[in-house]
Amino acid sequence: MGAALGENTKAEIARLLLDWYEREGRSLPWRVPPGGGAADPYKVWLSEVMLQQTTVKAVLPRYGRFLARWPAVTDLAAAPIEDVLAEWAGLGYYARARNLHACAVRVAEDHGGVFPDTEEGLRALPGIGGYTSAAIAAIAFGRRASPIDGNIERVVARLFALETPLPKAKPEIKFLAESLTPDSRAGDFAQAMMDLGSGICTPKRPACGLCPLRGCCVGYAAGIAAELPYKAVKAERPTRRGTAFLLVREDGAVLLRTRPMRGLLGGMLEVPSTPWEEERPSAPEGLAPADIAWRKLAGQVAHTFTHFHLELEVLYAEAPADIALSAAAEPERCRWVALRDLPDAALPSVMRKVIAHGNSDGNADGGKPRKRKAPSSSAAAELI
Repeated sequence: MGAALGENTKAEIARLLLDWYEREGRSLPWRVPPGGGAADPYKVWLSEVMLQQTTVKAVLPRYGRFLARWPAVTDLAAAPIEDVLAEWAGLGYYARARNLHACAVRVAEDHGGVFPDTEEGLRALPGIGGYTSAAIAAIAFGRRASPIDGNIERVVARLFALETPLPKAKPEIKFLAESLTPDSRAGDFAQAMMDLGSGICTPKRPACGLCPLRGCCVGYAAGIAAELPYKAVKAERPTRRGTAFLLVREDGAVLLRTRPMRGLLGGMLEVPSTPWEEERPSAPEGLAPADIAWRKLAGQVAHTFTHFHLELEVLYAEAPADIALSAAAEPERCRWVALRDLPDAALPSVMRKVIAHGNSDGNADGGKPRKRKAPSSSAAAELI
């Protein structure tokens, strides 16, 4: 539990924060100016999904590209899922892209292209949980809803000097945030809390001297704001290992395979690899996509997912145009992708690392792709 704040103090917090937001709020393409009313639900939804686990700086250019390509939810619903995944490549957490498309289809087919305007109705859509439904309801529809992201958790924990560590404190933070939310301008209030958390009430070295709420902040008064919120010790991520098979055809095309739609990186393209397990196979060539001479490259590719670390060794081979793929390759899921098409392919970051690792290992001749040679590392580096 933390310190209690009176109703007058809570009202003062809302007033101070909204005044600050009118002066200092960020200008973002999915927002309307403070006090400007409701925002476009499609733009709010798209931005909120993109911003999950991704910074505003990384999202801004990708948001613009998405909106230019699919300016309305019905346009996105009509797009092939492969195009959506390719456009999403590099943003990570690829289930978001699959859910984004599924949600657009549901809105287009079941709701006539119009988003539901309540938290309950929004939560019934694919990929929309408690945070996103509250954000859309507040920002796009003016509902008195309280979205809770990491920034808002931090602000609330410091305002009330919460002693309970995260994640156990989440229900308490939700309750307290709701108690602070004003009856009007809930969307502006939510965005003001987000901006305060991202720009002033930061995880390390918060700029308390610039904070409009420092006079109401129990954590600041106690001199412990920078320590909050307290967090429970996280379990160490396990490490999984595997072998990736980088097969390059004589014309420079790379063999890629579509991952199953369900599961990690679902629907994305991959460099064929063994299963990712605690120990990599002792004889990985038996799982290779082709019966050909493979060469193990020096070093390995390391990548960190939310729940585990991944270490991949890379086996490299050059193939003739008529190479026959093995049953292990699952040929029906494979395709050859030309070097020039790699930038637009639905390749997650870990697979781009695998290809770049092959290019950096000295497999290239430094010029244009030639027969039985890998693509030039300089060209590949520009594309990847």
